Amino acid sequence: MADRFHGEFRIVGGHPALDLVNTVTPRLRGGEPEHDYLTSAAELLAWSHRVELVETRDLSSVEGTWRTTPELAAKALRATLEIREATYDVLAKRADGAVTAGDGIKRSTGSAFERLMLRWSAAAARSMLIPDRTSERGVAELVVGTSPAQLIPDRLVVAAVELVRTVDPRQLKACPVDDGGCGWLFLDRSRNGSRRWCAMEDCGTRVKIRKLAERRRATGVLAL
Repeated sequence: MADRFHGEFRIVGGHPALDLVNTVTPRLRGGEPEHDYLTSAAELLAWSHRVELVETRDLSSVEGTWRTTPELAAKALRATLEIREATYDVLAKRADGAVTAGDGIKRSTGSAFERLMLRWSAAAARSMLIPDRTSERGVAELVVGTSPAQLIPDRLVVAAVELVRTVDPRQLKACPVDDGGCGWLFLDRSRNGSRRWCAMEDCGTRVKIRKLAERRRATGVLAL
């Protein structure tokens, strides 16, 4: 998983829902990405394991279900991509630094909320509340993803709704596209709220190198 922005596809969002949003590069409101990391069920499965959305046991169950019934895999991928875009449409409006592409916004925030709500309702219908006598908090556990076929999108939409409900907008930022960043969303949990890039090792360093080269070229021209 690599592209010209991120040689090694980094996980930088600080929340599973933001990590999902960041599976396209660059991220522009209403724009078309150059690269999509989730174009197949296999890529979705690998990504879900990498971000620890599913454990090895669940991974095997999902993989087996998708292998024997490919149409369910395709359905789960479509659901995941809808959740991804709806989550981005809702959050980008509040993210500091998010950029709108030249062709504008294709979907309204209102319809994005509706899409998330419909997916969340379906996930809730497939969830279970079971007694938990071992926990130090609460007396029951909510199990999301009881159906292997839809386990991944169900868990993702529950995570997305949780983030939308609880996020501190002051921490929600976008890697600045106007300055050469990728537009990925992340939670800035730095002490003074000064984080600017999705990852200094990626966009931050790349932009610094580019600006340094530009200054050297300008200096060379002036010297002549």
